[in-house]
Amino acid sequence: MSDGASTRSPGVKLILAILIAAALSVPLFMTWFIVYDRQQQSAFAATSITEGWAGPQAMRGPLLVIPYRTNVSETTTENGREVTRTHEVWQKLTLAPEASDMDTGIRPELRHRSIYEVVVYQAEASGQARFAMPADLSRLGLSVEQMDLSRAELRFGLSDPRGLGANPSVSVDGQPLRLQPGGAGGALGFFAWIDAGALAGRPLQVAYRYAFRGTGSLSLAPQAGDTRWHVHSPWPSPSFQGGFLPADRRIDAQGFDATYRVGNLALGQPIAAVGEEGPAAGEPARAADSSDGGAPAPGAAANSAQISLLQTVDLYDQVNRASKYGFLFIGFTFLAFLMFDIIGGVRVSPVEYLLVGVSLILFFVLLLAFAEVIGFLPAYALAAAGITLLNTAYSAAVLKSWRRAGIIGGLLAGLYAVLYVLLSLEAYSLLIGSVLLFLALGAVMYATRNLNWGGEPAIADLA
Repeated sequence: MSDGASTRSPGVKLILAILIAAALSVPLFMTWFIVYDRQQQSAFAATSITEGWAGPQAMRGPLLVIPYRTNVSETTTENGREVTRTHEVWQKLTLAPEASDMDTGIRPELRHRSIYEVVVYQAEASGQARFAMPADLSRLGLSVEQMDLSRAELRFGLSDPRGLGANPSVSVDGQPLRLQPGGAGGALGFFAWIDAGALAGRPLQVAYRYAFRGTGSLSLAPQAGDTRWHVHSPWPSPSFQGGFLPADRRIDAQGFDATYRVGNLALGQPIAAVGEEGPAAGEPARAADSSDGGAPAPGAAANSAQISLLQTVDLYDQVNRASKYGFLFIGFTFLAFLMFDIIGGVRVSPVEYLLVGVSLILFFVLLLAFAEVIGFLPAYALAAAGITLLNTAYSAAVLKSWRRAGIIGGLLAGLYAVLYVLLSLEAYSLLIGSVLLFLALGAVMYATRNLNWGGEPAIADLA
């Protein structure tokens, strides 16, 4: 190195190291964009994998929809006079079951495209529901005589009916029903016309069974007076989300088993609701609204129970979190070189700082590249070992000593070990990181307590 470089004051060397570390922020930020880009490619691959399968599924129902006639008065102005006319229209009574008991089995599997994978599943739902005529019909302004019970509909909602399996079965009081695709007003799912005349005198018992496919998550929007939903699957890492959590659950290496219990008081909605159906002339139209048996509307997650089939490690989130500690790696490593430079008397040039910093950033790129192929933990071990060995060998040449290089190698190995602990213990990452920074600052302050930052470096043998 030149004489000018060898006679720089410790303060100047510190400023140069800081400037080089700041310049390295550009490639470090670029690694974050690489992670984001690969994450988007993974999402695109997942979409293409599930394109002919089915998306996340949301179940709803069964619901019983009964048309009834009522008179509606309208006031208009004709020739300067208000005229009131009364005409008959069709409206509907949407009736949720008094009690609903559903059992759902989920069989997950991993689908691959190139290096990407996504969780898909096949599920089978079976259950029973009991419908009864509300005792307080008069509060709704209704009577049984107004209803056309012979033209009732039994509706089931499924958000992506492409995944519906063959031959679903629905029966009322033991009598099988003929099912129709879709629902009212373009609602998603299926329905059946039924003669609900017996409902005027006694409850109706509904039994059903249907299979379907989906991707990633499954949810149920409970609507009954008392809803019980039992879900089981061999998937070992579920995430329970939505507005309701299981009353009982078991999760182990063999899978999970969860049971939900939800009442309509918790839902904040009545069992029976009325709404306009359309004009009485001809066949009554059946318009969908928020109470029909179609798929839940956007934003309805607060009133649903959802189970997501998570992959144990989301490698893109893990790599993204790891890269955020890149500045700490650069800072600690530069600090070690700086101590050898200003205290140990081993001259380190700005180019050597730069090369070491670039190699530290390369760790995160290697981690991402290997993790997509062999998984996060093996990729982490391989990338960490490679960068540690590379920098140890380079430090032996720069610091003119394998002993000093061993200190750099030990420092990097310790940093990678601590980083893995931080990634594993997310709740304590701030605490651990803060303590390490405190200890590092204390060590530097102690080592440089007698140093004249504006003058010549004091030569000492650190190794």
